[in-house]
Parts: sequence; C-alpha cells; structure tokens
Amino acid sequence: MKRIIYVCLIAFFSPSCASDNDDNPQNQDSNFYALTLGNQWVYKNYRYNSATQSYDDTGVIDSVSIVGTEIINGNTFYKFRRWTTGNEAGIAFCNPNGEHFELLRDSLGYLIRDDSSIKYANNDFSARVMNDLGWGTIYDQLIALDNEITVEAGTFISTYSQRYAISSLDEQLPGLDHFYYADGYGLIYDTSSFVSQDIPSIIRRLDSYNIN
Repeated sequence: MKRIIYVCLIAFFSPSCASDNDDNPQNQDSNFYALTLGNQWVYKNYRYNSATQSYDDTGVIDSVSIVGTEIINGNTFYKFRRWTTGNEAGIAFCNPNGEHFELLRDSLGYLIRDDSSIKYANNDFSARVMNDLGWGTIYDQLIALDNEITVEAGTFISTYSQRYAISSLDEQLPGLDHFYYADGYGLIYDTSSFVSQDIPSIIRRLDSYNIN
C-alpha cells in the first residue's frame, strides 16, 4: 500500500494548509503578481521524454486572464479564468480541457486563495507546509529572489521556489518541483512531478502575455 501512495503526484497536494490573516492589510504599493483586470498569459506544457532526455511539446495550452474582482470579507480578490485546450488524451499533470476559475489576492507578498490558503510567497524563505499526509509532508520554500530564467516569452528576473516531500521517516523523497514568479509579470514557469521520480514529468512555460 505504501508503494502505491508514494507515486502520488506532488501537484495534487498543492493547496497550502497555512492560513492567511484577513486582518493584514493588502499591499497596495506593488503589483508583484500582476493583479490587474484584463491581464492575459498563455502557457505551453511540455512532457519529459525519457528516450531523448528532453521535453516535448504536448500541444496543451493554458490561456489565463483576469476577468473580474470579488469582495470577500472586505478583501478584493482577482478572478482568474483559465481556458485549457489540447488535452483530449488526459495527460497527467496537464490541466483538463475547458474552463476553470480561481480567486487570488496579494497580502504582503503572499498570493492568497479565497479559502485563505497560500499559493505562493515572494519574500518568506521559511519552509511552508502545503499538506501533512500519512506517508509524509509536502513543503514549499522560497529559494532565491533574483534568479534569471528564459522562456518563450522572454528573459525574466524571477523569484524561485521549490516544492518537495519529506517522508514519515524524515527523508526527502526524489520529487522536486520548481516555481518562478517575476515582479510585475506573475507566473513564468512551473513543473509537476511524481514524488518518487527526480525528473519533473511536466514543465509549463510562459509563451506570451499582455500585461496592463
């Protein structure tokens, strides 16, 4: 049974168990996550090919845009719409075809969901528990503030975070995911992995954007 559990996907456990304090004022002095109505991003998904040890274009495209705002408990959340195409085969770690919505806000550098969980932190280097599971614990941790990364959309100076799993025996498991967010642009690059494999299964890169 434990062997089956250990091949669970890191990305399936992404909601953070940490909660945001709704009493904290929203940071109005910056727009790190590009939370502006009308902003648009297009991401392409690439799958690891073990034969060539490279990543192949899956044809799966995530088109993301901010389409509105909602007030929840006195806080303004931005409504993200993701429209995914090209995943007729149901590729693992790629989003399913169709429409999905997510409500997010920036609170002092933390990207907060409408359930008060933390999606990303751009200024806190402490390890943050994402999920505490029977076989281990999933963590997110900010690693660097000024990492240069080049994708199809250009070259960006990004913050860099890792997601990893520690087993119930206090051992780090092979799976390691990577997240890059750039100030004023939002998400640039991320990966999705099996906790049992040391090479990400899917990487997603920013292909184009329109930032207001």
